[in-house]
Amino acid sequence: MAGNSFGQAFRFTTWGESHGPAIGCVIDGCPPGVPLSEADIQPYLDKRRPGQSRFVTQRQEPDQARILSGVFEGLTTGTPISIEIQNADQRSKDYSEIAAQYRPGHADFSYDAKYGHRDYRGGGRSSARETAMRVAAGAVARKALTFILGQSAIIRGAVAQIGPDYVDRSQWDWDQVAENPFFCPEAATAVRWEGLVDAARKDGSSLGAVIEIVAEGFPAGLGEPIYSKLDSDIACGLMTINAVKGVEIGDGFAAAAMRGEDAHDAMRASNEGGVRFESNHAGGILGGISSGQPIVARFAVKPTSSILIPRPSVNRDGEEIEVRTKGRHDPCVGIRAVPVGEAMVAVVLLDHLLRQRGLRGPDWPDAKRQTAHIATQSAG
Repeated sequence: MAGNSFGQAFRFTTWGESHGPAIGCVIDGCPPGVPLSEADIQPYLDKRRPGQSRFVTQRQEPDQARILSGVFEGLTTGTPISIEIQNADQRSKDYSEIAAQYRPGHADFSYDAKYGHRDYRGGGRSSARETAMRVAAGAVARKALTFILGQSAIIRGAVAQIGPDYVDRSQWDWDQVAENPFFCPEAATAVRWEGLVDAARKDGSSLGAVIEIVAEGFPAGLGEPIYSKLDSDIACGLMTINAVKGVEIGDGFAAAAMRGEDAHDAMRASNEGGVRFESNHAGGILGGISSGQPIVARFAVKPTSSILIPRPSVNRDGEEIEVRTKGRHDPCVGIRAVPVGEAMVAVVLLDHLLRQRGLRGPDWPDAKRQTAHIATQSAG
């Protein structure tokens, strides 16, 4: 296996490099009859698009998606959907100095060790440029999820931390996410982050971030024991994103410091029938299967590896050198990771929804099961 595909019932494969003529993806397993056009994909690509503020890379890419197959008369046909984006603003000369050098923290050395030959221009296949196609696949998954579950199924993300500065969770407001360049859910924190990211950028350095993804309106019963649990597949999807070094579900690592009676999500009888949960420490997943509560995942993105500050390294000949990476890079690559994280969660949820419908029949979930599990405490 070459490792360029993700998913089972709903599966996508990406192709292309940062400085190649184009990037693209092939999606297989999308149900037929789903309304789909480029206009459904473009808003999500625009969220991820570079060059929109001084806090991200200044590479100017329109990221216009073009559907090449799998859609006829505005509806998916059930056959593979191919999507392409042309690369428009490559500056390969920026990378000529590192053709035989290894950037610390980057994939240069490991790609050379694996293949013996690498595309050094912008990182080639290891570039975050590849994530645009994940966002395109995620947009298709969102359309299919809405087609099956309706408008109540919502997936949204926000940056919860940049560097050492956390969002005040008591002031979390999803409406604020679209009001600032950081996808920040709290206005006062967004103002502080301007100075924080500006300082790192002017120093020629970079910062890490923590992104939170919340999926609401999904039924209980999604997930396959034992080795394809919903949370393990979400973690896998998020860990495949460039620069991600950690994933947690619900309270995650904080649960290790809690007592059992505090960590458990107490259950009571719901007035609507079924079960009412009094908290959501588990992040909406129990035993690897969704509980009907909001599904909450967070992932940590390390500081961008390509920085202007000289760092000690070696070249392909094993000689010790100093590397100073030129070019256009995100001072905090985690900012543009928000729509990528949303896309990967959407892909996993659709994959498991299709697998569950294969197990229980095409009418699953019925209305009662969809509404019987009510969360009294939403994320944020």
